[in-house]
Amino acid sequence: MFPTCKTPSKLQLAAKLSRRCWKAKNATTLSSVTYRNSATRKKRSSSLAQLTSTRVEDGASEIYREANSRYIAIKYSIRGRDLGSAVEEAMKKVQQEVKLPTGYHIDWAGEYESQKRSQRRLLIVLPITILIIYIILFTMFKSAKWAALTLANVSMAPIGGILALLLTGTHFSVSSGVGFLALFGVSVQVGVIMIEYINHLRGRGYSIEDAAVEGAILRLRPIMMTMLVATLGLLPAALSRGIGSDSQRPFAIVIVGGLLAALFISIYLLPTMYVWVARDTDQLPLADTETEENV
Repeated sequence: MFPTCKTPSKLQLAAKLSRRCWKAKNATTLSSVTYRNSATRKKRSSSLAQLTSTRVEDGASEIYREANSRYIAIKYSIRGRDLGSAVEEAMKKVQQEVKLPTGYHIDWAGEYESQKRSQRRLLIVLPITILIIYIILFTMFKSAKWAALTLANVSMAPIGGILALLLTGTHFSVSSGVGFLALFGVSVQVGVIMIEYINHLRGRGYSIEDAAVEGAILRLRPIMMTMLVATLGLLPAALSRGIGSDSQRPFAIVIVGGLLAALFISIYLLPTMYVWVARDTDQLPLADTETEENV
């Protein structure tokens, strides 16, 4: 509890009275505080009660301001659940049970605000990324069907990342969202390797079924090498529990789990889908004689 002294707007007077006001115990003592008038040469003292009205009130030891308004910061941490759902539940309960006086309002900031801002950006970046990938694939294959088939493989890649988050008890965050974006890139690479090689086999005279089976067998080793390099490289980050690992662990868990699942999807599911959509009238690349002899 701190007493408040309301004095005239004279900084010199306020400075002289500050120490003596803090030492006062009640309003009566404050009223009896005297000061010496330095504006005149006469040395006489006047009572503070002649200039001000005094009272003792409870108040904050410090006053914070932002955007030309006072504010009080209430901070808390979350443990054992994800940030987004915890804050949203708190917002709902506060809105239902807390009635604010007129002129007061509540703003939820901190990590929750940063997370929401990042999620809004991801909602913009993700469609743009998929559109750019599709344009690149269409330019390479010169076929909307093969580009769509590659994107279908990409759409199934997050299954492994989601299962990895579920099994490890890791909540979805911005870090894991970035991990899914990185997983899309690797899945596109794997799909391109598989589909392009199957098309080359068909161009050399293989039937659709034989080309799909042969392509899955012969492309297993390069696809596995691609997957294992990224998986083994990020495995220590996925298993880390030290200080600062909370930001990198969801990213690594998504990629490790997603790549392991994408390996089986690319070997088994992608050739099967290829057989479903392939037709004998498809435009195929010309057979490479040098490649045929080497294979």
